Amino acid sequence: MAKDYYGILGVARDATPEEIKRAYRRLARELHPDVNPDADAQEKFKDVSVAYEVLSDPAKRELVDLGGDPMAPGGGGASGPGGPFTMGFQDIMDAFFGGATTRGPRPRTRPGSDALIRLDLELVDMAFGVNQELTVDTAVRCTTCSGAGTAPGTHPATCEVCGGRGEVQTVQRSFLGQVMTSRPCAACQGFGTVIPHPCPGCAGDGRVRSRRTLTVKVPAGVEDGMRIRLAGEGEVGPGGGPPGDLYVEVHERPHDVFTRQGDDLHCRVSLPMTAASLGTNINLKTLDGEEQIEVKAGTQPGTVVRVRGRGVPHLRGSGRGDLHVHLEVRTPTRLDAEQERLLRELAKLRGEERPEPMRQQGGFFTKVRDAFNGHS
Repeated sequence: MAKDYYGILGVARDATPEEIKRAYRRLARELHPDVNPDADAQEKFKDVSVAYEVLSDPAKRELVDLGGDPMAPGGGGASGPGGPFTMGFQDIMDAFFGGATTRGPRPRTRPGSDALIRLDLELVDMAFGVNQELTVDTAVRCTTCSGAGTAPGTHPATCEVCGGRGEVQTVQRSFLGQVMTSRPCAACQGFGTVIPHPCPGCAGDGRVRSRRTLTVKVPAGVEDGMRIRLAGEGEVGPGGGPPGDLYVEVHERPHDVFTRQGDDLHCRVSLPMTAASLGTNINLKTLDGEEQIEVKAGTQPGTVVRVRGRGVPHLRGSGRGDLHVHLEVRTPTRLDAEQERLLRELAKLRGEERPEPMRQQGGFFTKVRDAFNGHS
């Protein structure tokens, strides 16, 4: 009597191939000897594996539907009941991991990787943008073989070891019977073909190192550390594959006058005490040219003069940042007799001969003093 292979897997007779596969995976995870060491489970796992082998083969399944048993002696099967059977290792892996690995030869042509280059620029170029020439050293497609890797007039040959499949299969005996495993072919490294006559220019790689010159457009307002992407200007892939991208990382050189914070510029200007007292105009060389900065009379140390629109252009959108001029008042350290006489006379006129310390208004020490003096 023919075995009920549908009943062994627990599926209907009109089950789809996908339903049969799901049922096998579920039962295999429950009954596999590595999971369930029980002797009965091993026998059931063997029956489940045979049932899956039969029902996953359209020809064998058709024979079952006609009332036959392809695994019975003389039934057209590869083995009789309880005899050895051939089962792909990938089917067992599918049962546990739910997927299948890609089989067949791998392509010689593969995408290239991205490349990165550093570009140092002056502040003015970062602010207003510049077209900068770059010299890069990357892999390019071999012109001798156009990326094929073969010598002129020759072609790749089919691997004699794997027959072009890119993998070789081995059969091992186990308690399950014969288990088939696959691995990449060592003779062709999984490509399925070999190159008997490599290209003399690239030694079969399809690419060579080359130095070339590119022009990169640096936009106005770019900041330190930003990267500019040049699509398709990176490394050409093995076998003359499509190139990756080239990333240009811009860095700002230190400026001798200005420091940058975002789109604002900052600088420090030192002026004498007399100029801060009387007021003056300072001619300051900015990124746009010479700019006149007004210093009002009575300017105090640490005063910041803001010049709108003289900073760095915004990278996204219109407008510019501001220029912040930090004023440092310089006190003279050496006076001649006449200068000292005049300063003393000025101090006398202003009543500043004996300056007194400033009194704290409501500070901690004031409260302590008042507490000792009996003030509430």
